[in-house]
Amino acid sequence: MPTPQTFDKQTPFAACIECNKVSTFAAFHWLSLAFKDMMKAPVLSLIYGLVFTLIPLAIIYSAVFTGSHLVVLPATVAFALIGPVFAVGLYDVAWELEKGYKPTLSHSLKSMFRNPVGEWGFAVLLMVVMIVWMRLAALVHALYPSYANPTFEELSAFLTVGSIIGGVLLVTVFAISAFTPQIMMERRVDIMTAVVSSMHAVRVNFAAMLVWSICIFVLVALGFVTGATGFIVIMPLLSYASWHGYIAVIKTKKARGYE
Repeated sequence: MPTPQTFDKQTPFAACIECNKVSTFAAFHWLSLAFKDMMKAPVLSLIYGLVFTLIPLAIIYSAVFTGSHLVVLPATVAFALIGPVFAVGLYDVAWELEKGYKPTLSHSLKSMFRNPVGEWGFAVLLMVVMIVWMRLAALVHALYPSYANPTFEELSAFLTVGSIIGGVLLVTVFAISAFTPQIMMERRVDIMTAVVSSMHAVRVNFAAMLVWSICIFVLVALGFVTGATGFIVIMPLLSYASWHGYIAVIKTKKARGYE
């Protein structure tokens, strides 16, 4: 009869891949390298850029032009599921360029299934976090004064609680997603190892990750300001830069320096 397996409370539930310490403004170097990648693979960048543009455009059109906001939640959930998976395709393009190969659409699409359990599991994780975020936002809205023209003092509870919850969730989502998809695609590790490694790398490189998060926020905001058309360029640029950030931060047995 087999002996029941026992677990030591001190045993970690996931491995943690070691990381490098990068400079505070490393993100600007990653963006410059990403621009070079776009120039080397313009057609593939355009194809994926169009995909990332059509989805926000569909959400904006559904909410603004049809006057119905009921479609926003399911559309956003769909984007949260599909977005990280398509980003993996762009990571593969950058990876092929790093190895000196010519990237192809078929190869990048196949990369979405290199670690299907981990990649789709991570997409579901992001979707769950997003749904929780929306439900918490609805609960916080109950603190909004029920009368017209409230003063700042009367809004303070609503603004304070909303800012705290939003800030905590925003930092959490960024920490778990900064390097998780790249790690799972290249190394085919389990989702918890990838998430723990990503969070550890963000903590070690807090200043650099803060600058990187600001870059992401500014570029995404610019994409929406342009009516989502700017995402044609912005999303491939951010995806390639994320790959270069992964190369710079997450340690490998063999040194790599793709410039």
